[in-house]
Amino acid sequence: MSFGLSGTAGLGRSGTESSDYREPKWPSNPQKSAPFCALNLANKESFGFLLTQGALWTDGEGPPRRPAATRSENSPPLTHVTLFWREGKHEDWLKFGKPVANRIVSRSQRIESYAPGQVFGLVRWASNDYGTIRSSFDIVRAVEPDESVTPVAQVDPGGELLLAVHGWPKVARVFRLIDAIEASGIDPCEVAPDHWRHVHNRLAAREAPRDYSPARHRAWLQRKALLS
Repeated sequence: MSFGLSGTAGLGRSGTESSDYREPKWPSNPQKSAPFCALNLANKESFGFLLTQGALWTDGEGPPRRPAATRSENSPPLTHVTLFWREGKHEDWLKFGKPVANRIVSRSQRIESYAPGQVFGLVRWASNDYGTIRSSFDIVRAVEPDESVTPVAQVDPGGELLLAVHGWPKVARVFRLIDAIEASGIDPCEVAPDHWRHVHNRLAAREAPRDYSPARHRAWLQRKALLS
């Protein structure tokens, strides 16, 4: 760390020590395939420990539903994710996800579409002249037409929010968990949704999440087959 003439630590351009911090450079291909709070969703892996967040709707009618206008009679109801890419300024990309459709709008914008039940991980990062101003990661499940949705930025009409983290240290920690899952031969798109909720709540409580082992994954696949 460099020091000034007075012996104090040097500051960034905005007057704060960490103002010039930027995350590592994103991959050359942007697609690999709010305060932080716990999700107010019950799951068996929380063991009774559940944090809450404020309601995302105030009209007294409960969470919103998927609008009928997002689908037609001859096509499945899709969830559309809008991605922007301006090198070094605004970079969105998918940590994981298998879109069923992809439309390029311009050189800096494209739209990916997901069928109900698919899970994807959306990264959003932005900076200005003084450093990083946003770094977030959401894991979202595309929902059926009759399911409730949670509003998620750049996701139309929203989805089931399984995990949401803000700030690069938390994002990087989730990335390491995902890398460990991939290293064990498991596709993150196929991970049990309850595990992502478990990770979200454990990180919110500043506790270490449990590992997602192949044995647990096999148990989830068997349960999923029975429910389908």
